[in-house]
Amino acid sequence: MANVILYIATSLDGYIARKDGSIDWLSMVEASDTDYGYADFYQSVDALVMGSRTYEQALGFGDWPYPGKPSYVFTTRNLTSERKDVIFTSAKPDTVIREMEAQGFTRIWLVGGAELTAVFLRFRLVDEYIISVVPTILGGGIPLFLPPIPEEKLKLVELQQYPTGLVQLRYRRK
Repeated sequence: MANVILYIATSLDGYIARKDGSIDWLSMVEASDTDYGYADFYQSVDALVMGSRTYEQALGFGDWPYPGKPSYVFTTRNLTSERKDVIFTSAKPDTVIREMEAQGFTRIWLVGGAELTAVFLRFRLVDEYIISVVPTILGGGIPLFLPPIPEEKLKLVELQQYPTGLVQLRYRRK
């Protein structure tokens, strides 16, 4: 069975982006010499799932930031890509995860955004949470968790503190 991992950054007050979707506030920690375990994490996953706005934001980064990994983009819009590793779907998340499992994917990164994360939580599809808390208070924006989501008991597996003040929390579902 595949493990779905939510690997995401949030502000101290629980926002993953500004109200306009901007993540410019992450530049404070991106300027650091450390990658916060990102390279190892990226190598450990077989495929990615993301919402369409997260996909469009990734396109704005220049080169496709997720090369060599199938990226499933959940959307109801008619989006297209010339990339063979980008797959658009409007299917239910549990159906897509079953299809991914059938293809042999065992570790799937839930990239975001907030709406897709909420749907995955409602389907109880998230097995692991790697949350990087950035020492910034935004005061508003797009929250990490959009209600309604079910209550979930988690077990802290690892905690890593970095010189930039970023704290990375790793939880597993109990």
